Amino acid sequence: MTRIAERLFTMEESQTIGMAKKTRELQAKGVSVIPLHFGEPDFDTPQYIKDAAKTAIDQGKTKYTPVAGLLEFREAIAQKFNKENGLEYNAENIVVSTGAKHAIMNVIMCTVNPGDEVMVPTPYWVSYSEMIKFAGGVPVYIQSSIHNNFIPNWDDVKAAITPKTKMFLFSSPNNPTGNVFSYIDLAQLAEILGPHKDILVVSDEIYEHIRFGKEKHTSIGTFEQLKDRVVTVNGVSKAFAMTGWRIGYIGAPLDIAKACEKLQSQFTSGANSIAQYASMAAINGDLAPTIAMTKAFEERKNFITARLANIKGIICNKPEGAFYVFPDISSFFGKSFEGKTINNSYDLCIYLLENAHVSLVSGEAFGNDDCVRISYATNIENLAEACNRIEVALKLLN
Repeated sequence: MTRIAERLFTMEESQTIGMAKKTRELQAKGVSVIPLHFGEPDFDTPQYIKDAAKTAIDQGKTKYTPVAGLLEFREAIAQKFNKENGLEYNAENIVVSTGAKHAIMNVIMCTVNPGDEVMVPTPYWVSYSEMIKFAGGVPVYIQSSIHNNFIPNWDDVKAAITPKTKMFLFSSPNNPTGNVFSYIDLAQLAEILGPHKDILVVSDEIYEHIRFGKEKHTSIGTFEQLKDRVVTVNGVSKAFAMTGWRIGYIGAPLDIAKACEKLQSQFTSGANSIAQYASMAAINGDLAPTIAMTKAFEERKNFITARLANIKGIICNKPEGAFYVFPDISSFFGKSFEGKTINNSYDLCIYLLENAHVSLVSGEAFGNDDCVRISYATNIENLAEACNRIEVALKLLN
């Protein structure tokens, strides 16, 4: 008899974390691996944010915080939602958590009952599926294709709705594809979901500020058809290069916010006090560093998509946000090297890690086994070398 609870045996380990472990193991042996599996900016947290944290420490703001977050921070978040997103939240609608991942898990655990169905467009962020299943829910995947830049067919969304549908969960800009739901896309989605009053919409907008092109970010919570049925998830990790500070938050209808606060009170209580003061400075501060970072990401995106497009056998999408590209590599399935056959995207990632010394994440982890996720959160020199290594290794397959 094992002393580990059965629920753990039904949960898959995050493949992004798994690839990080394999990468570190190779690096510990002295192998020069180019890590393109990271889901975090390679920029430093802006100085004004670090200064705010230092000031909070010097002022002794090191005590427990309210479970839902510091009142002044929640008020600042509510003002941010109103000013930047057109969302009418008050401080009581805000819950601050230990990262956006924690915030999403809170929402799912507070709203999804065993047997409830949750619609998830694919590709999806790696943890969505396991979170839903952990709560006893049933993920219902809405497939999409690289050929339409990973926007789902709206007829498929309509067809997936059943009396058991409890939630529609998505991210835009999207991890892993970098695709963005335009205003028109969101309007169509709101039109479909509008008549179904019991369906909750959870919108993960953590990459809100990292998007390219002229169209302004739209929050689905602004559509009248979905009033009081949207939970908006955000945080500081991506836009302000604050991944290690671990601060995420939601804006939610009051009953859901209170439920998340109750759940959080028994698991983590309030988030880190110093990180909250730093995050408050971030959302109240100047977006100039974020804009400069986004410009750098766009330059890298333009470089890597052009370079990948020149590698025979790779089909590349055109990201509009975040810092990922999600190319189709299925043409290499069935090929082999030194007796080992590539059967799926995971096999290809292991092959490239071992033979090109470049770490990627398999598309299987995100609900599309034909693709791999490549993060371009590194400098162009690294991206160029990584692409050269990948091209050489892929030519060895036969």
